[in-house]
Amino acid sequence: MIPEPSAQPQVAARQVAWVAAMLAALLGLGSAAVSAYWVLGGNGLLDTVGGEIEEWGRRRSPGVILVLWLIVVIKTGVALAAPIRVAPSGRVPQWMIGRVPRALSWIAAIVLAGYGGVLTVAGLLVQAGVIRPSQDSDQRALAWHAYVWDPWFAVWGLALLTTLWLTRPGPTHT
Repeated sequence: MIPEPSAQPQVAARQVAWVAAMLAALLGLGSAAVSAYWVLGGNGLLDTVGGEIEEWGRRRSPGVILVLWLIVVIKTGVALAAPIRVAPSGRVPQWMIGRVPRALSWIAAIVLAGYGGVLTVAGLLVQAGVIRPSQDSDQRALAWHAYVWDPWFAVWGLALLTTLWLTRPGPTHT
């Protein structure tokens, strides 16, 4: 059975929202997993973040470990926000889909997209030679931020924004 023409845009929007939600979840959980690996003592790719964050990861003080675990928990929560938006009604507790969680999801999405987007552009300008970094800058970390870490946050944020936009309440959205 073919849906009515008026229902087709809604079906397409739900499909795009689902794909965006799964992408946001994948990127968010991947980011949380990398952070968890580092907090558990892994050192692989730690030198690609550079600066104070790298120093934090190498320091094993209880305070740093606590903050890093908090980051893992927050990343995981934000990662799960998108699939909650596309879950069938009745499968998610009401407190997870109310106004406050939705507002927090919007804030997280805007921060992720803005942070990742601005830093990606700045990093790419550095890589292109338009902006000159200081001589003591870590070139490897700058490259990883320009091509991997910062775009990762930007795409995660954009996927979450897309999910939120397509699942917003209203007469033509569900």
